[in-house]
Amino acid sequence: MTEQVDAIVIGAGVVGLAISRALALSGRSPLILEGEELFGSWTSARNSEVIHAGLYYPAGSLKAALCVAGKDQLYAFCAERGVPHQRSGKLIFARDASQLGELEVISRRAEQAGVNDLVQLDPAGVRVLEPELKCAGALLSPSTGIIDSHAYMLALLGEAEANGAMLVTSSQIERVTRKDGLWHVWMAGMDDAVVSAPVLINSCGLAARKMALATQGLDLAFVPPAYFARGVYFTYSGKVPFSHLIYPVPEPGGLGTHLTLDLAGQARFGPDVEWIDTVDYTVDPARHARFAEAARRIWTGIDPDRLLPGYAGVRPKISGPGEPAADFLISGPADHGCDGLVNLFGIESPGLTASMAIADRVVEALA
Repeated sequence: MTEQVDAIVIGAGVVGLAISRALALSGRSPLILEGEELFGSWTSARNSEVIHAGLYYPAGSLKAALCVAGKDQLYAFCAERGVPHQRSGKLIFARDASQLGELEVISRRAEQAGVNDLVQLDPAGVRVLEPELKCAGALLSPSTGIIDSHAYMLALLGEAEANGAMLVTSSQIERVTRKDGLWHVWMAGMDDAVVSAPVLINSCGLAARKMALATQGLDLAFVPPAYFARGVYFTYSGKVPFSHLIYPVPEPGGLGTHLTLDLAGQARFGPDVEWIDTVDYTVDPARHARFAEAARRIWTGIDPDRLLPGYAGVRPKISGPGEPAADFLISGPADHGCDGLVNLFGIESPGLTASMAIADRVVEALA
């Protein structure tokens, strides 16, 4: 017999958990289905754990609006629930005078998105904050920070469960059908649907397209293509002479190889951008020379022998190489015409920062 619940959320990454919490607080007790043995095992566990300020995204885009709103929600949530985090601040630097114009573009775009705390620094001003950073100028973003992403996901899950949500892991979903106003979820190897609900949220990240294609009644015109961009991180063994996150001006496909710090002060350089055909988290030690070169642009005194292969993440993109960067796509009933269904595509950075604002947008889409 198929069990019926208020809502089903497929995918227990940081965004899926934020949505589950929002649904639970709105009175819809969701069942959270996760294919892996642990929640947050994909993109949510393989990023730089940065709380972004909202500097890079076009005015009017979901990324801009939800990052700025989500940042404030995230800081407040972390403070109230004791989630480890830190407003570390970030410097975006121009290597030489030819890149100063790009800093101006970032500054104007950030202001249009509602970010009004950026500080322009000349080389002398940069040296006051970070003496080891050699550059022609920089932007200081004081509201950029870092977070313990696992602790954040635990807090989201705990609050969701306290309000009626339930997480089921190792859930291998085969297809979703539609009947009698309900979405019915079929598991691999089962003869009948195991659970149904009037509300279904596809928050599968890297597998969002696959899940959408397995959803009966959804017009394929509302399923965008999927592209994968791997980003590799190299960690630094030893102390670094920086207290801020250090970013170059952005590059195509990402924000450029940058230096981030975790809450323990451990430094890592990355991620780079490599377009791949399938999800693959391999870190090739042969990339060391490229990372050492990129790291030396930030810190001329780096000891390259202390730069070690770290880990890789994969960005779930809906625009490919050479194409303009796509916005978040939150596709609800008003878009595709399927009652109770919301698909989320292309939720890459700043997805962690924007997670609570994304969740609010999903609840609005259902209304």
